[in-house]
Amino acid sequence: MTTVDNAIMSEAGERYARALFDLAEEAGVQEAVETDVDALGAVLTESTDLRDALNSPLYSAAEKAAVLAALAEKLGAQDLTKKFIAVTAGNGRAGDIKDMLRAFKVLAARKRGATSAEVTTADELTATQLKELTAALKTALGQDVDIRTDVRPDILGGLIVKVGSRMFDSSLRTKLEGLRNTMKEA
Repeated sequence: MTTVDNAIMSEAGERYARALFDLAEEAGVQEAVETDVDALGAVLTESTDLRDALNSPLYSAAEKAAVLAALAEKLGAQDLTKKFIAVTAGNGRAGDIKDMLRAFKVLAARKRGATSAEVTTADELTATQLKELTAALKTALGQDVDIRTDVRPDILGGLIVKVGSRMFDSSLRTKLEGLRNTMKEA
C-alpha cells in the first residue's frame, strides 16, 4: 500500500471517528461510546481472523456489516455505536474500523486533556507494568496518558512507544539490528 493510500485511509478514519465523537458528545453518551470503542478495539486486536475477514474482498459489505452488528449486540453497545458500525460497513469501510476506533480514542483523550500513546511489547503487560508505564509517561510528557497496547512477539523484548509523531524504540530487535549494522561496518 502506498503512502497516498495510507493517507487517504487515515483521513477517512479520522472523518468517521470525528463524526462518531461529535454525535456522541451531542447525545451526551461520549463516555459510553468510548467504552464501546474500547471493547470493539480489544476484540479486533485479539482476533486476527476477524481483522482478516473485515479486510477480505471475499466477503461482501453486507456480510461484514452482519458480523460487526452481531459483535456490537453481543458487547451490549450503545445504539449510536451500532449505527456507526452499520454505516461504516455499509460504506465498504469495515476494514478501516480499527483505525477509526484508534482515531476516536485520540479525540476522547484530547477532550479529557490527555494524550494517547501506542505501546508495542513482545509480551502482554501485567497490570503493574501498565500502571508503572502510565506513571512514567505521565511524568515524561507532563500530562495524563491513555495507553493502547499491542503485542508483537517479533520485537523480541523491550518496547516501542508512539506518542503523536514521536516514536521511542527500545526493542531488542532494533538493538540487535543496530549491533549487526555496527559489526558490518567494522
